[in-house]
Amino acid sequence: MTAGRRAGVTLKDVATAVGISQSAVSMALSDHPRISEPRKRAVRAAAARLGYVPNSAGRALRAGRSASIAMVVPQTGRHVFGHPYFMHLLVGVTAEANARDAALMVSTNHDETHGVAAYERVLRSQAASGAIVASASISDPNVNRMVDAALPVVLIGRFPHLPHAASVGVDEVAGAAAVTRHLVRDHGLTRIAHISGPLDHQTAVDRYEGFRGALAASGRPCTHTLAVGDFSEESGRAGARQVLDSMADLQAVFAANDEMAYGAMLEIRSRGLRVPEDIALAGYDDFGVSRLTTPGITTVRVPARDLGRRAAAVLFGLLDGAPPEPLHTVLPFDLVLRESCGRHPVPGGSAESPTVPPAPERGTGDSV
Repeated sequence: MTAGRRAGVTLKDVATAVGISQSAVSMALSDHPRISEPRKRAVRAAAARLGYVPNSAGRALRAGRSASIAMVVPQTGRHVFGHPYFMHLLVGVTAEANARDAALMVSTNHDETHGVAAYERVLRSQAASGAIVASASISDPNVNRMVDAALPVVLIGRFPHLPHAASVGVDEVAGAAAVTRHLVRDHGLTRIAHISGPLDHQTAVDRYEGFRGALAASGRPCTHTLAVGDFSEESGRAGARQVLDSMADLQAVFAANDEMAYGAMLEIRSRGLRVPEDIALAGYDDFGVSRLTTPGITTVRVPARDLGRRAAAVLFGLLDGAPPEPLHTVLPFDLVLRESCGRHPVPGGSAESPTVPPAPERGTGDSV
């Protein structure tokens, strides 16, 4: 380090000095055409004055050397490695890391009560050049710490309170609305229960919002009730027990993931009721269980592998000094219709209808 340069100067320090966002600083330093020449000169001057040195991982990647990235999941290792969503994410992240000859570390928590451990392990060790954060709760302050640190970070999911952070996700509101509209419009069901995920997670909040919004926009006199689960099969069964006991003449259950939908199916059958003849059923994710039940479960297919791969690609771009365009990438979903909500006849007599075309990708701008 040359005389006058001090260690630890971050992109955030340069952004504060110039009065612009960190992403704008990154674009200015990479000579991005969206940044004006006067602004680029101001950023370069501030970087030189403060002694800012670009991320060493980016330099390594540009020189053809390997780097390491981290995937931070503030859950227990047992939860992460036992849940199909995270395994699909990991497959996608690993594929991109392997293509870049980069190592991947996965940081989880020791138990359910020490959420800081997964973050601290990455921040303190400095073993990773950048990080991907998945499945963080809305109120988790450690996400803000990661984003504000010098470490490049990409978030998986929607974080409305961090609009300046790069993210990759799916429009969960639109996905939940699509399956709810199908229940109401195509099957005429108006008394529907929702079993949500934990409502301190944006994914669960968005899916519940999409469900309620579709009911309100249906133009029909719909009634709904809510049970809150934790995305596990057990909570799906408990949630079904709650809504079946509390709502007379219940016609359908929409669970916020397929594992809870399967738990709901078990509870419905334990009462001598049939799916879909007595109670229609729908889930969300399409990671496997929805295809193995009889009847198969109508669901929303989330491209988890693509989410992982795209998040890793965005992170490597950040490490290489290339800010993402757009800042918030939204991947399309598919509505997959199966027999759990009623028959969908198709040519040839197949029980499963063709997949509904994916929603338009909103990749040309920020997610909402």
